[in-house]
Amino acid sequence: MDSKLKEKYGLPVAIAMVVGIVIGSGVFFKAEKILNVTGGNQKLGILAWLIGGAIMVVCAYTFAIMATRYSYVNGLVDYAEVTCGSKYAYLLGWFMSTIYYPTLTSVLAWVSARFTCVLLGWDITGGSCLAIAAFFMCTSYAVNALSPVIAGKFQVTATVIKVIPLILMGIVGLIVGLTNGLTVQNFTAVVDPAKSTGMALFTAVVATAFAYEGWIIATSINAELKDAKKNLPKALVIGTLAVVVIYILYYIGLTGGVTNEVMMQGGQDGAKIAFATIFSKAGGTLLFVFVIISCLGTLNGLMLGCTRGMYSLAVRNEGPKPEMFKQVDPTTNMPTNSSILGIFFCGFWLLYFYGANLVEVPWFGKFSFDTSELPIVTIYFSYIPIFISMMIKEKELGGFKRFVMPILAILGCLFMVFAACYSQRMTVVYYLAIFAFFMLIGVFFIKKKESVK
Repeated sequence: MDSKLKEKYGLPVAIAMVVGIVIGSGVFFKAEKILNVTGGNQKLGILAWLIGGAIMVVCAYTFAIMATRYSYVNGLVDYAEVTCGSKYAYLLGWFMSTIYYPTLTSVLAWVSARFTCVLLGWDITGGSCLAIAAFFMCTSYAVNALSPVIAGKFQVTATVIKVIPLILMGIVGLIVGLTNGLTVQNFTAVVDPAKSTGMALFTAVVATAFAYEGWIIATSINAELKDAKKNLPKALVIGTLAVVVIYILYYIGLTGGVTNEVMMQGGQDGAKIAFATIFSKAGGTLLFVFVIISCLGTLNGLMLGCTRGMYSLAVRNEGPKPEMFKQVDPTTNMPTNSSILGIFFCGFWLLYFYGANLVEVPWFGKFSFDTSELPIVTIYFSYIPIFISMMIKEKELGGFKRFVMPILAILGCLFMVFAACYSQRMTVVYYLAIFAFFMLIGVFFIKKKESVK
């Protein structure tokens, strides 16, 4: 079998992937949480969205600089290898393959199922929701593993569809809210002033991390992107800037449909009520269907990264059985074995997410954590050595690209890590214990490979 992926995606797919992976469940899933943790303080919530968005854009721009210089099979792992060495790149790739990609993918499968259950009026925490989540996950895997071209076309289509409800809510909601006075009321009245503190801001910023995450996964297809050194940087910068504008517009637009109290108490129903209030019940239902499609589009993009996780290690002759995982099917031009292992990890983390967050008594006790947040903070921490090494090694770059942007990116990453530790405290420690367990398994394969030599 061939072990090389073909260049099959253009700039529109790359931009759609950045926008499509980022925009999805997060803005719907976390808008209510951000409003709750800030006590209904809309200004504090928007500040959180701005801080999270700024960190994303700065980091994306810095990686875009590296994207113009390096192109291989998995952007982030490539950058880590060039800047920090092969062992660091391997461990980062191992983390992304076993924890990062599959945790986010499993959460997206569940959120897609949750919105489906809200639309149908079903229980969002029971077995039916979990079964739908598993179905969505397997379907996304099948599309990506069997026909990557169809997956790419679906990504573009889903991106267009998912932007519609956000922009409509942002523009129409703002106009309606300014007309009926609800927007001004929501911005001037704070539901629970006691919660509007610095800690609330840190918690809210960590929550935005999930909503903004995903853009780095677009770098996983740089070996399949036409003129990657030119198109990937454009996609990263254009895509991330567009996401920030659309998110904040949507968040403000919601204030025209429901009061802060209703949004805080209604959870996922709060967004549905806002859509129905502004666009009528039928229009609100239709737009809510678009929301579900947008979640599935994000799931599709994340699954794309999942299926290539172990492949990106195997082509470097790293990890377990490289010869097996670097095989590419000649018919589908997909790394089949890597894809199968990817869906296995997704299934494992979906079950963990359910047992840790959706049952009355968590199955894992103190070792239960929200897989939609802490793995993302870990990836931000892993960027820091890459940015530092970039400043040391890239002597050909000008001062702005070599020092200013990487330093800003490092400060943003440190802020995200501090915010997570400050807001989640001991949960971070228990998460790190699980993280260490998975990483030790990865270290075993490094030693095993060296002992063979």
